[in-house]
Amino acid sequence: MASECQVMSNKQVILKDYVTGFPKESDMELRTSTTSLKLPQGSTGVLVKNLYLSCDPYMRGRMTKRETASYVDTFHPGSPITGFGVARVLESGDPKFEQGDFIWGITGWEEYSLITATQSLFKIHQDPSIPLSYYTGILGMPGITAFAGLYEICSPKKGETVYVSAASGAVGQLVGQFAKLMGCYVVGSAGSKEKVDLLKNTFGFDEAFNYKEESNLDAALKRCFPEGIDIYYENVGGKMLDAVLLNMRSRGRIAVCGMISQYNLEKPEGVHNLTSLIAKEVRMQGFVAFSYYHLYGKFLEMVLPHIKEGKVTYVEDMVEGLESAPSALVGLFAGRNVGKQVVVVSQE
Repeated sequence: MASECQVMSNKQVILKDYVTGFPKESDMELRTSTTSLKLPQGSTGVLVKNLYLSCDPYMRGRMTKRETASYVDTFHPGSPITGFGVARVLESGDPKFEQGDFIWGITGWEEYSLITATQSLFKIHQDPSIPLSYYTGILGMPGITAFAGLYEICSPKKGETVYVSAASGAVGQLVGQFAKLMGCYVVGSAGSKEKVDLLKNTFGFDEAFNYKEESNLDAALKRCFPEGIDIYYENVGGKMLDAVLLNMRSRGRIAVCGMISQYNLEKPEGVHNLTSLIAKEVRMQGFVAFSYYHLYGKFLEMVLPHIKEGKVTYVEDMVEGLESAPSALVGLFAGRNVGKQVVVVSQE
């Protein structure tokens, strides 16, 4: 533990410079530094050993130098990337956490991190039946994102029609399953036959299609939703959003979680069918998960029994070692991952 070994080597994933266009593995590099396994005198932070790291689409925006402020800070070239992860506390200057506690929240892409912003951390009350890695996904930020967007913004009712884009990803797979538990008719889209099969056969979606095989997205949606869409959970943007707008039902709701099709474009695509919002009185609302963290306890009360009863399934795509992290993150934007992309740093 910390008192036995004061200095350790510390592998880190460093962003070399700001990124334009699609990110590449070469935009990042693996470095080895040394770190003290002792909290600085008077620190109110926590020193942790990172176990699992989360690859999330929003991280792409943090690789670009912005002229205007966003809800998350940009990365600093030359420094370790940061993101959501699961870690074990080695030393704590914060009374909320003790040595040996497991936590999830924002940490560094490295073996050991000193986290000073402890207000962003959640203590994990470990249950042997629940994998710790789930706190990068279903029980972490993606889970509260799915919960907030579907329940708080869209308020689904039994019998309503729900469409989820990027439906096999960390958030989409949960939105679809939560909507099915509410008695909704659910359709998802994904980018491969394997993912479409996953949506229908593992996650229980009523229907699913491969958007890459559809020459006309409007026609694909009309085929799946002959009476229109009540709820759209938006993860993609661009042409997909344009097609959905034509197919929304009166008083429909759109929760805008992400727009992954736009993140790597220097000039975002325009959306042409926004007038559909007017006559149909459709409500479209963007949101960020941080604004709903106060509902985390309520979310756990809902989801933990469903996990234990097998009513909600969660698929993870795991890679081993920090050296695999750049490839895993870049792979999100080519759709290489199947399920929630997780980097295993250590299992100790």
